Amino acid sequence: MSDSAYLILENGEVFEGKFFGAHGNITGEIVFTTGMTGYLETLTDQSYYGQIVLQTFPLIGNYGVIPPDFESASVGAKAYIVKHPCATPSNFRSENVLGAFLKERGIIGMYGIDTRALTKIIRNNGVMNGKICAKPPTDRDRDEAKAYSIINPISVVSSRTVTKVPPAAGKVQRRVALMDFGAKRGIAAALSARGCEVWIFPCDTPAQEILKMQPHGVMLSNGPGDPADPGNKGIVETIRALDKNGVTIFGICMGHQLLACAKGYSTRKLKFGHRGANQPVKETKTGQVYITSQNHGYEVIADNSSFINVNDGSCEGMDYGKSFSVQFHPEARGGPLDTSFLFERFIERMAANAS
Repeated sequence: MSDSAYLILENGEVFEGKFFGAHGNITGEIVFTTGMTGYLETLTDQSYYGQIVLQTFPLIGNYGVIPPDFESASVGAKAYIVKHPCATPSNFRSENVLGAFLKERGIIGMYGIDTRALTKIIRNNGVMNGKICAKPPTDRDRDEAKAYSIINPISVVSSRTVTKVPPAAGKVQRRVALMDFGAKRGIAAALSARGCEVWIFPCDTPAQEILKMQPHGVMLSNGPGDPADPGNKGIVETIRALDKNGVTIFGICMGHQLLACAKGYSTRKLKFGHRGANQPVKETKTGQVYITSQNHGYEVIADNSSFINVNDGSCEGMDYGKSFSVQFHPEARGGPLDTSFLFERFIERMAANAS
């Protein structure tokens, strides 16, 4: 079997490299992430469902594969593109080599291309689809890439059963219902570390079922796809019903966007999104700037944002008084911990709402 791999973009440009991990053909939306570390969290983040992930940092895999660092049980990305995969990792926690891990999971990896050139194409032209091929690509492969779309992905990645995460130590301080749209494990872990008992619900759980457990608050998780996808209509209605019931809500990433939709706001696709652990955001009330971890391709359209992106001015948060949401990841796995205080803010608002 040849190790040669080819990537054809929907605009017809072709890159030739080599396979690592699984071999084969795969089509997806190509997005880039700028994180220097956190590749395991990136690969297992279900927000990347339907996408081919491109790492801008040139050496990936140097600390191996560490299962406790995974953000979910499976790989979210459809395929993975790097400049240089490390074949000899060095870390006392490592249990595997990245290439072998991808092969075991059936995930196609591609390396040896000019990742900087590919990143520039996406930055200049916007996110586009592509297809990785085992043979030199044809016009048919380009057409297949161009026609690709991600359809109703939240229903695919959400959990199927209700599960409970107990507080990390001590008695239960607050009970939180976490709506799972592809939730990173770090969100439940951050709440558990702060004395919360977390009940994780599938994305299609009706509002009345969530309210039966009498939560002090509802957490809306991250997730993949377009928040305006027709498949999310039922989720938006559930969030609207929870909001009308008066429960305190905290949304992160997709949860931020879906809460905004429930509140009557619209969303739109960004040119190439924000993905990485070095995104600066400013809290509009205080003027304080924080460095954040992000992974999203859409933004809420609003002129009353609680946080804005310093680079492009896009909405990074909304504050509704009792409830609030942010586009970035305060649990920061991986990434900086600048905004972890938002979990305390959530707990404070739950307490205020209960009194």
